[in-house]
Amino acid sequence: MNFCKNPICDHYGVAASQNSKGDNYHLTAGSKKPVAKLICKDCGELFPIKSNQGIDEEVNRLGAYLEPLDEPTCPDELCLNHTVGISAGKAAYQSFGKTKSGSPRYRCKLCKKSFSVKQATTGHKAPHKNKLIFKLLMNKSPFRRICEIADVHMETIYSKIDFLHRQCLVFIGERERRLMGKHLDRVYVSVDRQEYVVNWSRRDDKRNVKLTAIGSADNQTGYVFGMHLNYDSSADHELIETESLIDEGYKHAYRRHARLWLQSDYDEGAMRSQANKRLAMDLTGDIEGTYAQAINRDDVEVSEALGSTNRLPARGMQVHSDYTMYGHFFHLHKLLGNVDKVRFFLDQDSGIRAACLSAFQKEISNRSCDAFYVRLNKNLTVDEKRHVLADSRKEFKAVQKQYPDLSENEIKLMLIKQRMASMAEIGKWKDKWLLHPFPNMSEPEKAICYLTDYDDYDEDHQAWLYNKASMHGIDCFFMQVRRRLSLLERPISSASSTARRWFGYSAYNPESIIKLLDIFRVYYNYCLAGKDKQTPAMRIGLAKGVVPLEDIIYFG
Repeated sequence: MNFCKNPICDHYGVAASQNSKGDNYHLTAGSKKPVAKLICKDCGELFPIKSNQGIDEEVNRLGAYLEPLDEPTCPDELCLNHTVGISAGKAAYQSFGKTKSGSPRYRCKLCKKSFSVKQATTGHKAPHKNKLIFKLLMNKSPFRRICEIADVHMETIYSKIDFLHRQCLVFIGERERRLMGKHLDRVYVSVDRQEYVVNWSRRDDKRNVKLTAIGSADNQTGYVFGMHLNYDSSADHELIETESLIDEGYKHAYRRHARLWLQSDYDEGAMRSQANKRLAMDLTGDIEGTYAQAINRDDVEVSEALGSTNRLPARGMQVHSDYTMYGHFFHLHKLLGNVDKVRFFLDQDSGIRAACLSAFQKEISNRSCDAFYVRLNKNLTVDEKRHVLADSRKEFKAVQKQYPDLSENEIKLMLIKQRMASMAEIGKWKDKWLLHPFPNMSEPEKAICYLTDYDDYDEDHQAWLYNKASMHGIDCFFMQVRRRLSLLERPISSASSTARRWFGYSAYNPESIIKLLDIFRVYYNYCLAGKDKQTPAMRIGLAKGVVPLEDIIYFG
């Protein structure tokens, strides 16, 4: 991961060696700050060192569901069928009735031993209510209302969430293993992040836990490839805090648990974040401000906004968001390994950029992958959006009258090429940004920066890529998350002087957020049909029809 992230530099993708002598990079020395950095000797790019072990741990955490479950086999370790799964059928096993709980029994044809295979719902209370609770969870029903409607206790709700989460992971793991081997011509993937807050649970400490999920979706099919929260429920914070005492004084990347937030680092980060807040401004000013913020950070790839009203989770551990971003893009690399062309449309975030350019370095270098920043003005009112759209349509109609022989697509390309000729250079790196001439209500003001421009596409090809740039795919998913999951609704600000924010139905345990996001990703991809009566999974070729909830609940 530790190589120059400048795509047009000769050292792009050339990893730094452990021995700095004669290397392509220079290690910054003498800094008392906790982030170690390298400077590329060729282009002068300055970038933070990351822990390869930490990134590998995060990749494994996010992709664990893709590992196939062990198939039931003959329990006798000395039997030859001990390594032969029951899917071998009559050649190895025979059906041998059922247990009292309804689980099927089998008998091995070699050693004659019988064994049972538990069903997904074995031992469950009220399994007939699984579908109802699934539907209520996916339709913004508060947990107490679910208890009332389904006539169950709160303990049962959490038990059902655990069960549904396991079933969804097994189901989508099988489908996305198919995706890994599926040939696709091209995908246009939008990537952004969404913040969530875990409510305080102690009156003597009313600070919330702020977490961030990075998500990516195909703009054409709507298929969401991943929604990953920067939280690890399996991490023991007391043990890791104790083990990290050995690493005290080390730069962050050299620590054993580099990907995880320690309390001392969080306290220091919260103090630094207070000085980095900025006011809302117009689109160009917003882009400039984002660059300025990145330059002022000790680690340019870290944009987590900490504060005195936030704290670390009481259970599990918060993951540094940059490590979750790296994990997310390497996960995408695994899923999209058989895609001919990948185009990324990224929110303007230096951490997202670095993770994308690292995971897809080979594809970017061989020109089968490109990346663009896309920045939207999200501060416009509805009336302002309508005014922008009216001006755009007026300009377009005027050009149509001027060039009546041109098609709509030809006019679009012509107007984009005109703007390509006058792109503004913004920020320290003098990135060129194009103001998109064709707004809509969801993206009324949009600017695009081509991050992997090797100057090898003709003008029409490049203009068409600018025209395709959009955050539509992931924004639609984010909107549905807010609308359909009661735990992840938008906050209610208090009237107190502290401006504390209370999240009426929000979670008290971060693990609930992970589980509901995973469940909803399956529901969104496989069960929610659009106006064309197709689901995202149908459009991308992973399903033949809308998947009934029962097929997920009782999968396997």
